[in-house]
Amino acid sequence: MSKTSILPGEAAHFGALAGDWWDPDGASAMLHKLNPVRLGYIRDRADQHWQLDEMSRRPLEGKSALDVGCGAGLLAEPLARLGAAVTAIDAAPELIAAARDHAAGQGLSIDYRAAAVEDVQGKFDLVTSLEVIEHVADPQAFVAALAARLVPGGLMILSTPNRTAWSKLLTITLAEGTGRIPKGTHDFDAFIPPEQLKQMLAAAGLKCCDVEGIAWSPTRGLHLSEDLRLNYLVAATHAP
Repeated sequence: MSKTSILPGEAAHFGALAGDWWDPDGASAMLHKLNPVRLGYIRDRADQHWQLDEMSRRPLEGKSALDVGCGAGLLAEPLARLGAAVTAIDAAPELIAAARDHAAGQGLSIDYRAAAVEDVQGKFDLVTSLEVIEHVADPQAFVAALAARLVPGGLMILSTPNRTAWSKLLTITLAEGTGRIPKGTHDFDAFIPPEQLKQMLAAAGLKCCDVEGIAWSPTRGLHLSEDLRLNYLVAATHAP
């Protein structure tokens, strides 16, 4: 078992993108398009899990959140705006520096750290790690480390590409091939099918309570769907 989930080559790859991370037309443009879809799912699952007020602008007030593999803060900032006390970590110091600068400009207080999840102390109500598990050294150990930082009764949300011919075509052949995603971002062999991720969650003492796809179409772009072929989100809690 790896002592750390971090792969230095992956950290260096993403760290090199820090300069224009917040540019919606830059190298991370696809993440900007994906983020509202992911955030909508997180809000919906949190509302259901904690029976929150769906109309509240700060439904996560009083709750703690840990965002693992936060990049420069595309998810951490909205979580903070929703009221959560956010700790956000990433393997790339360049991304953490960019995240701190951007949050300061937005007047947001977020505890950003250049760290591996194994180095984080404490437990959190909400643990998120989106588009990260396919970039770590040992996915099973990584899921176990995430689970260890979830409070009893907490909620974990992950997202990752599925390992299908469709995801390979759209994510690697087309998106990376045309420069919409930086080349070398993805390794198809590291993609994880939903059933495999469910098994990892179960081995870590978690129960998968929801799976939803992120699909793409020319008319709708990226959107939540029952189609899991491209990418998907899972919500999990501690098993009873």
